[in-house]
Amino acid sequence: MAALKPAYLIHGNDHGAIAERRAGLRALAEAQDAGAGVELLEGEAGTPAGVARALATMTLTLGGMGETGAAVDPPRRVIVVEGVERWRQGEVEEHLVPVMREMPPDTTLALFAREDNRAKAPAAIHEAVKRAGGQVVVQGTVKPWELPGWVREQASRMGMSLDAAAAKALVGQVGARQQRLLRELEKLALSSGSVGGGQDGLDVTSTPVSVEDIERGAAHSAQSQAYALADALVAGDQRGATLSYLRLREQGERLSGLTYMMAQRLREAVAIALRLRAGESAAEVRRGLRMPARAAERLVADVARGDPDRLRRALCALADLELDSRGGAPLSGARSVLAQMHEDTLALRAIEAITV
Repeated sequence: MAALKPAYLIHGNDHGAIAERRAGLRALAEAQDAGAGVELLEGEAGTPAGVARALATMTLTLGGMGETGAAVDPPRRVIVVEGVERWRQGEVEEHLVPVMREMPPDTTLALFAREDNRAKAPAAIHEAVKRAGGQVVVQGTVKPWELPGWVREQASRMGMSLDAAAAKALVGQVGARQQRLLRELEKLALSSGSVGGGQDGLDVTSTPVSVEDIERGAAHSAQSQAYALADALVAGDQRGATLSYLRLREQGERLSGLTYMMAQRLREAVAIALRLRAGESAAEVRRGLRMPARAAERLVADVARGDPDRLRRALCALADLELDSRGGAPLSGARSVLAQMHEDTLALRAIEAITV
């Protein structure tokens, strides 16, 4: 079993894979040391200064004497930090780099950065982890044009055979998120009875999966599910919106992408409300919408039953969510205290505020 290193930085834009790495690290810590204490630093404690304070604080759990009278080492301390993509270079250099030059013994610092185009783990933390004898792991997504080939490779490992048309159908139906594609492949493998059949090349046979199998058995893309989340916000359905959000996040969808789609739908709803208030009929409004007829009918009905002012406030709440989830205002003095919270906490608070 691999030994835990003093530090890890797990970063990249494949958020589902990062979540799996986090779960795997915790399992490894508990397997190596039954008494290992796993600490999660969030909010103010999850900033470079807060992590530095945690590293400088000696654990209160001391080694003792075993049943045979021999000295027993204290359990390993594992510190997990989320949101490193929101850190700033200067804060890392000022507070954390000096402390990480001498990592405390029996301590593992695990840093997780769920990156996108604008939010990246600072270069200083990359270097600090390497100097501490740690490991930097990139979890990046496969390029869109490479996904069908990647899908066929993963299917082969699970004992299935997908031709080019079936692989393209799966990507088209499920979407481009690798973790979602893997989950759907696993479901297809279970239904075909081929789980594990192709692992390590021990089985030269494989179960063929056709386009028809994909269309019948695979889930539809996250885009339609994200619009279902947005429609629940328009309708003021807090329970439905919360469940939709949690399902999408479990699948590895990025908050930034979900926020964009929610805001897009809410802007459409505000425009519909203004048209209805101006005297247009519901039928006229529906004809001007670029969406399936049933979806347009439901959206117009939800808007007609609601309050236009609530929809405007909802757009403001989403704007605050986007700002806070990216670390808040550029000037520290202008930042909301919410900017230090985990992005899922921020999103659930926004959903509650929007659907009240």
